[in-house]
Amino acid sequence: MAGLTVIINPISGTGGRLDAATARARQAAGFIASRGGDPSSVFVTERPGHARDLAAAAVSRGDSTVVAWGGDGTMNEVGSALAFTSTSMAIVPSGSGNGLARELKIPFDAAAALDVARTGRDRVIDAGEVDGRLFFNLAGIGFDAHVAHRFAAGGLGRRGFSRYLEITLRELATYQPEQITITVGSSSVTTSALLVAIANGRQYGNGALVAPRAQLDDGRLDVIVIAHRPALRALCQIPRVFVGRIADVPGVTMQAVEAVTISSPSPLLYHLDGEPIAGGLNLIARSRPRALKIKVPAQR
Repeated sequence: MAGLTVIINPISGTGGRLDAATARARQAAGFIASRGGDPSSVFVTERPGHARDLAAAAVSRGDSTVVAWGGDGTMNEVGSALAFTSTSMAIVPSGSGNGLARELKIPFDAAAALDVARTGRDRVIDAGEVDGRLFFNLAGIGFDAHVAHRFAAGGLGRRGFSRYLEITLRELATYQPEQITITVGSSSVTTSALLVAIANGRQYGNGALVAPRAQLDDGRLDVIVIAHRPALRALCQIPRVFVGRIADVPGVTMQAVEAVTISSPSPLLYHLDGEPIAGGLNLIARSRPRALKIKVPAQR
């Protein structure tokens, strides 16, 4: 398989177990070799940002496809390097949420997902951009960013959806939102929101549809604002998110935009595809249409 690189995050879904990462690399190398490719084009990341560097090198070599084997963070690093190039990204999902992979119906079986990299069709999707950084699924400010920061601070210990849920339930009772101002065009609103999701895709992962109207290729971002509310009320309303009925929850607004500015008297914490970032007092988010070619299952 000429022109195929596989980039594996050894932490995603493994708790940092070396044996799991080694098994993934062996499977990827066997897959490539069995199809006439070079098994040396399989790489295991060693540090944050390494997947981006490896993907950029693959673009420089003229590779046609780069496989991101990991979670949404790995996908973001690889996609950021491939954006606006002729190189396609494929995904082997193994993270905590895998929101973009779920949205694109990528198989969760590694062998089947690798086969999509070989036989799938290209779909061109948009990206979002926040202060010069790209995201492909979701960005967020407020409680979801707070949870992402807490999750990342846990290091290589227990991860996965259950860990996210545990942190969410623990932090919800004490979380105090910052006052923010949301500006779209000439219209501004100031609020103490529980969270603001800036969505290119529809879901965080695991079926949590925070932006049920979002489309990956419509040239816009969906801005979902969830007003602050008591913890017990929020807990009671969470199930509606998992059945795509967040629009029915009181105090939720949705708006499709090309650009949005969010400002606060205090520095803003945010996340891009689940990866936590410490920002400044103002964040500008905008849509970047037709940013990335991505392999999806071939139509039957």
